[in-house]
Amino acid sequence: MAPEVDEATMVALGKLSEAVEWLERARGRLYDFHQMLGHLDFQMSDAVKLLEECGQTTWARLIDTEIVGRNVLDGRWTFQILEEFEDLYYDVIRDVEQRVRNDLVDGQRHVYERNLKEARRSHGVAGHERLPAGTHPAPDRV
Repeated sequence: MAPEVDEATMVALGKLSEAVEWLERARGRLYDFHQMLGHLDFQMSDAVKLLEECGQTTWARLIDTEIVGRNVLDGRWTFQILEEFEDLYYDVIRDVEQRVRNDLVDGQRHVYERNLKEARRSHGVAGHERLPAGTHPAPDRV
């Protein structure tokens, strides 16, 4: 059970939670970028093989030399971009967000949403239960 917090703190925690959700979305886009460019690189290799098979060796060599295995940023492949993002930005934000929640609400997640659900649900109506059947009750308000 988390300690009682005032409305302003709850709203601030909601904004923090929303920011972390955007962080996760951005990280997902980086993983999309990583996988898309990795796939592109292997397709370029396939194009090289097909060009070689039809006698277009000059073009095959050009693609193989200039494109296949090329850095995406200065000295970096996409996995290195991901690692740097996670080390310098992602991990720091997740750590600070966890520390804030630990201090203010005993680590409870989605405090704002939990209270919003309680305020908006229709009490006693099927499909509006506070928790899944068989789970332990949580506080009405954090």
